[in-house]
Amino acid sequence: MSPKQLTGKKAKRLIIYIGESDKWRGKALYVALLETLRAQGMAGATVTRGLAGFGAHSVVHTANILVLSLDLPLVIQVIDTPERIDEVLKIIAPMVGEGLITLDDVEVVKYTHRYLNPLPIDKPVSDVMTRKVITLTETMSVEEAWKQMLKHLLKALPVLDARGEVVGLLTDEDLLERAGLQQHLSIAERLDEQMLEAELTVLRRSQLKVKDVMTSPAITIREEEALGVAAARMAEHGIKRLPVLDKNGKLIGVLSRVDVLKQVVTEEAKKRAAKAPSGAAHTLGDIMLSEIPTTHEDAQLADVIAQFLEAGTRRLIVTDTMGRPLGLISDADVVMRVQPAARRGVMQALRGKRNTPDEKTTAAQLMSGGVLSASPDTLLTEAAHIMLSQKRKWMVVVDEEGKALGLVDRQILLKAISSH
Repeated sequence: MSPKQLTGKKAKRLIIYIGESDKWRGKALYVALLETLRAQGMAGATVTRGLAGFGAHSVVHTANILVLSLDLPLVIQVIDTPERIDEVLKIIAPMVGEGLITLDDVEVVKYTHRYLNPLPIDKPVSDVMTRKVITLTETMSVEEAWKQMLKHLLKALPVLDARGEVVGLLTDEDLLERAGLQQHLSIAERLDEQMLEAELTVLRRSQLKVKDVMTSPAITIREEEALGVAAARMAEHGIKRLPVLDKNGKLIGVLSRVDVLKQVVTEEAKKRAAKAPSGAAHTLGDIMLSEIPTTHEDAQLADVIAQFLEAGTRRLIVTDTMGRPLGLISDADVVMRVQPAARRGVMQALRGKRNTPDEKTTAAQLMSGGVLSASPDTLLTEAAHIMLSQKRKWMVVVDEEGKALGLVDRQILLKAISSH
């Protein structure tokens, strides 16, 4: 049983208590049992030698140097799926002529191979983080904060108080939900000056400060903490950026999702992955989302927007009649590829605040052609390399005929590599 088949699942623990002098067909029983367990393809087994004990005959055995010849107790533990444990029990139970066999339920939290984790999990965060950090202050106006996001094209910025300590994180989503902003940064960066100024005017009239709308408290990491801890924290909370603090609690950097994924495609990581047992490494087929937010190439604008709202996503895969991916539509594509007069109405429709403007534009006209795709057996390290090198956030998993099977994004990749 490979690690990817057992991790996170219910399992059984088989414990066998025997004596060191027990034999099976001329060899030590514990050796014969290990050989049998391995031949049956079990996930693994461990033999523990006791210091002292007594068994069915109530004879005390000890590891005292004067009585090393006595029959010391041995314990063999095996963990695998209930089905595999049941099968192997039929074979090994008759081999134990004298001893004890027990069985209990366990949950496998983590089962991995030393070469399976593509991340250098013990590397300090300070070795990987981005040191140049753009920050906001908690007393800054929401208008000024939005200007900073637009200037640096960053969707999330750490917020500092008067003492320079991180007290929160401001995202474009925070401004959308609590400050009256009309669109995400990915749309705003493609708008003309007139539309941008209209948005700034709305924020300018607001009395809200950053501290009124930010996400608080901020989830942070210390510079000396391990990359594996940071990746797991980011995956658990679904965040893209993690402020990094020094020993005094001061901000010294930011760890981004891309910073983490870059560590998966280093030469060191590739060499480690090459040593993994055959068939044990995780692939796209293991982690992909099977429910793909799609739209047909002939879908009208109103249908496309309805599918955005129903799926709760900001990107849709455009497919042909055979289910093959043709392109990708982002919410920014929808806004920028309709007539200029309809753009504000489309932005409001994408947020569910009004009906879709009467336009006959189709998904094929809105999409960006070409989809990054890969087969289900593509290794995670290879997928990360392709996505980072081509600066793509999504990858469609396709079968041999090119039909879409699933979807993987950076968050799914991060969660997968942090759970090894």
